[in-house]
Amino acid sequence: MFKTTHRMFLAAALVTISGLPATAEIPANLQETPYWEAEVESGGLPPIAERIPQEPLIVDLAAKGRDFGTPGGTLRTMVTRSKDIRQMVVYGYARLVGFDHDYNIVPDLLASFENEDNRKFTLNLRPGHKWSDGTAFTSEDFRYWWEDVANNELLSPSGPPDFLLVEGKPPTVSFPDETTIVFEWENPNPDFLQSLAQARPPFIYRPSEFLKKYHEKFANPEDLAFHVEDARVKSWAALHNKLDNLYKYDNHELPTLQPWFNASSGKKIRYGFIRNPYYHRVDSKGVQLPYVDVVEMEIVAPGLVAAKTNAGESDLQGRGLAFRDASILKKGEAEGGYKTLLWKTGVASQIAIYPNLNFEDEAWRNILRDVRVRRALSLAIDRKTINQALYFKLAHPGAMSVLPTSPFYDEANAKAWAEYDVDMANALLDEAGLTERDRDGVRLLPDGRPMELVIETAGERQEVENALQIVTDTWREIGVDLVMRPLDRDILRNRVFSGNTMASVWFGWDDGIPQMHTSPAYLAPTDQVFLSWPKWGQYYQTNGGSGEPPDMPEAELLMKLAHDWEIATTDDERAAVWTEMLKIHADQLYAIGILNGAPQPIVVSNRLRNVPEQAMWAWEPGAHFGIHRPDEFFFAD
Repeated sequence: MFKTTHRMFLAAALVTISGLPATAEIPANLQETPYWEAEVESGGLPPIAERIPQEPLIVDLAAKGRDFGTPGGTLRTMVTRSKDIRQMVVYGYARLVGFDHDYNIVPDLLASFENEDNRKFTLNLRPGHKWSDGTAFTSEDFRYWWEDVANNELLSPSGPPDFLLVEGKPPTVSFPDETTIVFEWENPNPDFLQSLAQARPPFIYRPSEFLKKYHEKFANPEDLAFHVEDARVKSWAALHNKLDNLYKYDNHELPTLQPWFNASSGKKIRYGFIRNPYYHRVDSKGVQLPYVDVVEMEIVAPGLVAAKTNAGESDLQGRGLAFRDASILKKGEAEGGYKTLLWKTGVASQIAIYPNLNFEDEAWRNILRDVRVRRALSLAIDRKTINQALYFKLAHPGAMSVLPTSPFYDEANAKAWAEYDVDMANALLDEAGLTERDRDGVRLLPDGRPMELVIETAGERQEVENALQIVTDTWREIGVDLVMRPLDRDILRNRVFSGNTMASVWFGWDDGIPQMHTSPAYLAPTDQVFLSWPKWGQYYQTNGGSGEPPDMPEAELLMKLAHDWEIATTDDERAAVWTEMLKIHADQLYAIGILNGAPQPIVVSNRLRNVPEQAMWAWEPGAHFGIHRPDEFFFAD
């Protein structure tokens, strides 16, 4: 349904390229993509040899143990909110550099890169690489972003992103030629490359030819004024920021480098994403990726994802499914024409309770900041019962720490304060001075209020509510009354960030499998999204403009250690920092993990190939399906 519409759009938007230099190294067996044959024959699109870079990324599927595919087909999948069409950027996982299956950082959009002591990075583009509209992808796109967006006060009031600031100083950025960009710092920036490989990439480039039409420095003033008025925004900067949304993916006119681009304008129930005719990856048989022509992404209510998947209405589904859905999905396989895989999960904890150390209620804040209280709460959780009741013993009970596949795993951290021990929990609460109880056995705060611990949830995962019901029963044995309050996800986060939430529950760290090159910044109070210290994170993120500075010794030490990692010069020094920071978390229990490794159901159409039977479902590192390369998935028929 999207093909005809998009061909009309593409014919108007594409720029015909005259031809490649004689030195271009085009694979001899290069094949035209059937989807675009009509456009090529009519002259509306250049032939494949003129669309791909002179040095495309050649994918040897045989060496990866995968099958070579045949282009074609429409892949159906679902998300639960319109804003989640951005998952196409996550799943597409076209990055300057990305993680391979062993979590090594390798070039992708880049032809190559050089790293000189983590201080100087030279990025080499692929000659002849083009955006999805046929315009050239060159160093000018990096220069435009750096000089005219990131360092423009109207477009970027806070300046360049934090990951580019080292000791508070930005890099020197130069552009020696069309395919070379150099980032250079006085001090090491060991997190630079990994930041480029994230599930949500920082996009240190922009489609400059498209966006210059909306920038006061380059646009015709009269034309720009018309565009501003037509878009009903207040200024050219507001218009530019509205259109400049490579991650949101909701501007169908904005060129992209991803395997599929958005061909749907406006808000819809079903979005269509069309194969990028200029995509840079080609299999070793000369077939341009992606194999799948169209991806249809349907917006459905959260409660309907499993049911519609069970009915065979999705060809590839992970998002919106939980382990509790596995049994019903298994039963529907024959009729639905799919199979249900169980992948490992990469989050540090499937369910974690976050006491808010920045809670606005002073009495409760003091209680939650007492490590004896946090340890008692952890000891009074019957993790084995939760694992048996919710996950049929397939998950792993334990505190929140990194997973065994990380080189920094330590079994002592995983077990710290995680054994079910009601007697020790009661003793710790008594030691903390919470000895008085009401007639129902609920402990009393120093000001006489009952110890009713309100835990707010996003209300999206039934297993969270089920787990908290079990925790409610065991916490009663230590005189703590758990009150559960489900909220909308955005409301929950806003309440936490403002200090209005006493405690919340969410996943553990996104990256539960950090490698030697991974920054431990997320273990320190550097971001408000760690729900135990939102105010401390705000303080760091705004350079003291809002929030509160960390005022607990261990949190201050975490900040120092994170900085030590940044300036370290050897892997041994960085590993020592990781070890110490993880030990602090295990000891202090800033987040109370319940279990990890709960299997993630992945539903795959019987027709779809190259989807791994066993894999890791992780946001960081991995971008969910992204690291498994959906551009290599194909339909067998």
